[in-house]
Parts: sequence; structure tokens; C-alpha cells
Amino acid sequence: MSKGLAQIMKQAQMMQQKMAKLQEEAAAKTAEASSGGGAVTAVVSGKSQLISLTIKKEAVDPEDVEMLQDLIVAAVNEALKKVQTQFSDEMGKITGGLNLPGMF
Repeated sequence: MSKGLAQIMKQAQMMQQKMAKLQEEAAAKTAEASSGGGAVTAVVSGKSQLISLTIKKEAVDPEDVEMLQDLIVAAVNEALKKVQTQFSDEMGKITGGLNLPGMF
């Protein structure tokens, strides 16, 4: 094996180890987002799972359930977007900006 190829293989292995560590760390992180001026707050994990959802009493209007549903969707989607952005930013540091299909 040529010296250059061996170096590339070593770098790829190091990148793979860093990505595995990043995925492990990402699972432990959370992101929070609110909608409706704080009426609904969602917290998601680095694994894109909803951890908690807080709804203020004043956001609950039996005559306007659709608004509450929209606020919940907006808060959860924004929290998911935040956690995905965190992961993408960290992954970009490891890959040097290379777009590796299927990684994120």
C-alpha cells in the first residue's frame, strides 16, 4: 500500500471515530424552542425525540383548538431544527465541510 493511501485510510478512520463520538454526544444534547410568545415550549433530544412539552394554561382555548395545535407543531419543529443544526455544525467541523451522503 502506498504511503499516501495509508495516510488517507488513517485520516478516514480518525474521521469515523470522531463522527461516532459526535453521534454519542449529540444523543445527550437537547434543544428547546417556544411559540406563541412562550405559550408552548418543546424540548427535544439529539436523537430528535420529544422530551417535554409545556403548555401554559392561557394557551388552552376550547373554542380554538387549531391554534394550540399550530403552536405545538411550531415549537416542536423549531426545536428539532435547532438540534439538527447543532449536529450539522459539529459534523461540518469534523468533515471539513465535505458533504457525506447519509451522514446528516
